[in-house]
Amino acid sequence: MSASTRSSIGPLLDSFAREAIAHLPTPLRPMPRLAEALGGPPIWIKRDDCTGLATGGNKTRKLEFLMGEALAEGADGVVSFGALQSNHARQTAAAAAALGLPCDLVLVTNVNYREPAWAVSGNRLLDELLGAELHLVENEGAAARRLQSLLASAEAEGRRLYVIPTGGSNPIGALGYVNCAVELLDQLDAQGIHTGTLVSATSSLGTQAGLLVGLEAAGSALEMHGVNTYALDPAHQTAELRRLCNETASLLGVAPPPDARLHIETDFLGPGYGVPTEAMHRAVEEVARLEGILLDPVYTGKAMAWLMHAIRQGRLSPDEPAIFLHTGGSPGLFAYQQYLAGAGRS
Repeated sequence: MSASTRSSIGPLLDSFAREAIAHLPTPLRPMPRLAEALGGPPIWIKRDDCTGLATGGNKTRKLEFLMGEALAEGADGVVSFGALQSNHARQTAAAAAALGLPCDLVLVTNVNYREPAWAVSGNRLLDELLGAELHLVENEGAAARRLQSLLASAEAEGRRLYVIPTGGSNPIGALGYVNCAVELLDQLDAQGIHTGTLVSATSSLGTQAGLLVGLEAAGSALEMHGVNTYALDPAHQTAELRRLCNETASLLGVAPPPDARLHIETDFLGPGYGVPTEAMHRAVEEVARLEGILLDPVYTGKAMAWLMHAIRQGRLSPDEPAIFLHTGGSPGLFAYQQYLAGAGRS
């Protein structure tokens, strides 16, 4: 892989509408105290919690392209979806505010975890502060019906709503992480790093798909593992990752990554999406106390728990670095206050 190979990806991305709302490039930093505690390979962290939009997170990269398309199509409002504590919803609300667009968020409340703060704090609080119109529904079927109602109302008023899928995870959104792959490879080159393992939480799959397409297009030998934080059906999730990789690659006119590059780790989800686990809690606490970095209970805590386990079990080469993509989500800590303080754990 060469810098010239990666430079060919830039002009492909430049052909798409884009709004520069993220603070880029995000930092790449070593985690020496965590690496020493684990007794494994060097660990680096890519700080996509530092994208700058309403406490940051990975969705901001996707929203650069999604909001670009929305404005190019003449939209005068956006609507998106997520769970009540969705990081994507919070960043969508912030992006809409920054661009002067009304924002409707359809938020599902049937996550199998409850404590008083979950319903009112964290991302839910920030959504309201950012001026989004919240529509709370019980399940995904109700969310689909609410969307149709919002679209019909907008049409009757002569307005055009741009629909952003859950997690911003379609081929347009995934372009943000094709761009991130190039950015990361440039940073690794500067550190003399050309091989290793990249680890990220994976849920709606747009982040992982974009990274895989970018790594493949750049000819990178970096291996990637997505840690499942959402799906109870791993086979379906792998098939969806295959589809999204293919569609994103086709959009850019590049070859999709082969099946051998599609790794989804399934052992650290726990009972379900948004349900805290002891492994997550240990990972969040250890990273906070060793590195002064805040992970989150839903995504990055579970992904880091997998990485720490893999290192302790000798699954990763001790001679090649591990790179952890921090996708953000720290506002979610406030929604799990009792659990993290011990009252919600047995």
